[in-house]
Amino acid sequence: MSESYNILVDIMSEQTTASRANERIGFEEAFTLHHRTVFRAARSIVSDAGLAEDVTQETFIRLYKHLDSLPNDEMLKPWLIRVAMNLARNAVRGTMRANTREENYVKEYGQQEKTSVELDFEQNAGVNEIYRALAQIKEPLRSCLVLKQQGLSYREIAESLDLNSASIGTFVARARQEFAKHYGRTAGKQ
Repeated sequence: MSESYNILVDIMSEQTTASRANERIGFEEAFTLHHRTVFRAARSIVSDAGLAEDVTQETFIRLYKHLDSLPNDEMLKPWLIRVAMNLARNAVRGTMRANTREENYVKEYGQQEKTSVELDFEQNAGVNEIYRALAQIKEPLRSCLVLKQQGLSYREIAESLDLNSASIGTFVARARQEFAKHYGRTAGKQ
């Protein structure tokens, strides 16, 4: 009887395991199980608890949107970690771009030394030529060029101007050609 009992227990445990494998993990359970792991993965990249928490929240928002598309629960933890690490890297890149833009702005405008009247006049004349050349470039090419010169990525430009991100590179290249054509012409007129 003990042998048949063991067989029955084995069969029942296999059935329980098989029925559990068919059950999908819920969002709340996934959040409870993996929140700390996702947070640690994000913090290891961004080195800031506040930013890591933002990345963690964005990761779980993406999980909520894509929970049904995950093939199985075994892939959940690696998927969460990969998403968190990608988002954290993007956050670091965005921070670096913002810092670079800020540093360039400070270098260009914040620490200008006193110059002679002649140098000021020449600089203003050059700026006016630039504005005249930019004014002759049609939209959205002009906006794409200006935003690219400010250090924004193609994706950021596309989002801010509500354009297709695949066409931003073409717009920037055309705007540069137009600018070169008009800038040379306006400089030659004076």
